[in-house]
Amino acid sequence: MKPLAALCQRLATALVAGVDVRTVWAREARQARGLAARRHLAAVSAAVNRGESLAGVLAAGGDFFPPLFREMTEVGEQSGHLGEVFARLAEHYQGQLRLRRDFLAAIAWPMLQLTAALTVVGVLIWVMGFIAQMTGTKIDILGFGLVGNRGLAIYLAVVAAAAGLLLLSIRAASRGLAWTRPMQRVVLRLPVLGPALQTLALARLAWSMHLTMDAGMELRRGLRLSLRSTHSTWYTDQSERIDAGIAGGNSIYEVFCEAGCFPPDFLDALQVGEHSGKLVESMALLSRQYQEQARAALATLTMVAGFAVWAAVALLIIALIFRLFMFYLGMINAAMPK
Repeated sequence: MKPLAALCQRLATALVAGVDVRTVWAREARQARGLAARRHLAAVSAAVNRGESLAGVLAAGGDFFPPLFREMTEVGEQSGHLGEVFARLAEHYQGQLRLRRDFLAAIAWPMLQLTAALTVVGVLIWVMGFIAQMTGTKIDILGFGLVGNRGLAIYLAVVAAAAGLLLLSIRAASRGLAWTRPMQRVVLRLPVLGPALQTLALARLAWSMHLTMDAGMELRRGLRLSLRSTHSTWYTDQSERIDAGIAGGNSIYEVFCEAGCFPPDFLDALQVGEHSGKLVESMALLSRQYQEQARAALATLTMVAGFAVWAAVALLIIALIFRLFMFYLGMINAAMPK
């Protein structure tokens, strides 16, 4: 997301200043970092030089560019306001980056504590093997059968697998993959975590609706894209139903009400905006309000994540102390005369 935000900012600055689009993309292709970025940006530059549609070549590049970027680029081309569209996209991606940085900064200390606790366990496993080599007696304080270099290797493999599975699940959930849908629905129903995640999703939805409507994108297409931008199955599952309702001639307020998953304040903003003919302005105001709420929701997520990490550290330490106590108690019993 960071290079994407920077790309949008550079494109917006150059195009608004009147720089030729071919010059802009040629420069981006030359300055691209990484093989994938260099290949895709070179293809975009070559297509633009041939006079082809920018949106067409971005779509041909697959998932390298996210859907919102591709769709809004096409709208910008059709409306003649490509520079302004890239400026809005830069604002969107920079806002997402700020939220991510705030979350990572807040969770850094608990994660450092967890890393330290896991490192202590690994060192203990290795030291038990070292002691066994010196004394000729196998000592397994933890009781897991993990001792020495081999035990340390198994332990590190298990920790790496658990971390990889967690990261994979988070990434898959953010992409809305089918196998994560039950897990997402369970998480969204949790008392504290669920409302916070819904607020973040609604903030993205309101901003995307404002952007697509303000840019003049066709309504049904804009709503599908906006719902997809939430990255939440709670809302993306309503896409077909909402699209069918709009196609049937119903108002936006009516189809969102029938979905039954949107909060009253969101629905009220839709109703007022449609009745007054100022839906774009209503979505802009709602987007700003949800951005403020998103910061509070992020603080809640940080608190929950920090508590979860600290709980994991506490359980690990308690389990370790308990195993040490049982080990020494066993040694004392063995040393007592029969």
